[in-house]
Amino acid sequence: MTENHNKVAMVVTAHPDDAEWGCSGSVAKWTRLGWDVIYVLCTDGSKGTEDREISSANLSKIREEEQRKAGEILGLKAIEFLGYPDGYLEPSLDVRRDISREIRKYKPSVLITTNPKRDLQSGNYLGHPDHFAAGEAALSAVFPSARDHLTFPELLEEGLEPHKVEEVWINMFNMGNNNTNLFFNPLEKKDVELATSALLAHVSQISDPDRAKEYMSSRRQEVGQICGSDYAEAFAKFELN
Repeated sequence: MTENHNKVAMVVTAHPDDAEWGCSGSVAKWTRLGWDVIYVLCTDGSKGTEDREISSANLSKIREEEQRKAGEILGLKAIEFLGYPDGYLEPSLDVRRDISREIRKYKPSVLITTNPKRDLQSGNYLGHPDHFAAGEAALSAVFPSARDHLTFPELLEEGLEPHKVEEVWINMFNMGNNNTNLFFNPLEKKDVELATSALLAHVSQISDPDRAKEYMSSRRQEVGQICGSDYAEAFAKFELN
């Protein structure tokens, strides 16, 4: 990252808790270093439960409250809830426009999002279609929609000028040999501890807190060993012109 970075980062994910699982160590590091971090959540989180007694509307409220608590723990500047139905997200023009609006509003220098491609090399997780959709919509918003004044002219009418994101980091859970632009973000133990506390705020999604704590620590230790750090998170990094 250049010295002229404006120290504003944005994380675009599909659901409440996605960022806590995937990149909250980096978020904790950024806020510790004085960055403003904004979350943009595409869906309302209204489907993620096996409880037959809870309605989608109630679950959505619970998950928003949990995300706000996690955001307080991490020290986020803002959380934007786009409110699309959980489980049905598509990388539509509407979603792309709404993400572009947030990019123009907050003007991040760095944006983190999810991998828009299904990973068929991992043997225990197929991936959630909402994650792919959020990643594709976010990347399309970064380039070219948030950049070009003739795209979504209604945003100009709202007073939102175009903005160029400098870097995109895509969360990489499977670090295969094809990732030629793999980037490791070294973390301190206190970053991982804060990230873990934020994850545990998502009570409705954590059936085994001890297992969640172990994952947050061990996964980041594994990545850290690759880059010579105690802890780290991995991303595919793109520097944009």
